[in-house]
Amino acid sequence: MTDCLFCKIVAGEIPAEIIYEDDRVLAFRDISPQAPTHALVIPRKHIATLNDLQPDDAELVGQMLLAAKAIAAKDDIADDGYRTVFNCNAGAGQTVFHIHLHVLGGRPMNWPPG
Repeated sequence: MTDCLFCKIVAGEIPAEIIYEDDRVLAFRDISPQAPTHALVIPRKHIATLNDLQPDDAELVGQMLLAAKAIAAKDDIADDGYRTVFNCNAGAGQTVFHIHLHVLGGRPMNWPPG
């Protein structure tokens, strides 16, 4: 996807504060953080929304969650607690159409979220 912001980050065309990466996923700090820790975990593979996931993407989504766990440990928020969120489509707040997992922590998380 030549016009996808997150694909451009994966390709190194747009700078980001990379905090985790492996062969399948990449994570970076959100440019508009909503908590002291606010990272986005994305697959290197372009998938527009959760609705576009295929059965063979299940392991990839699991890898994204394992990256979130590693980020929480690195940022020392794992024991106090953190939130992970996928938004799917505009009505749920998705603004970049490349799936991404928000990792939020470092402050109390209220419920319901909004």
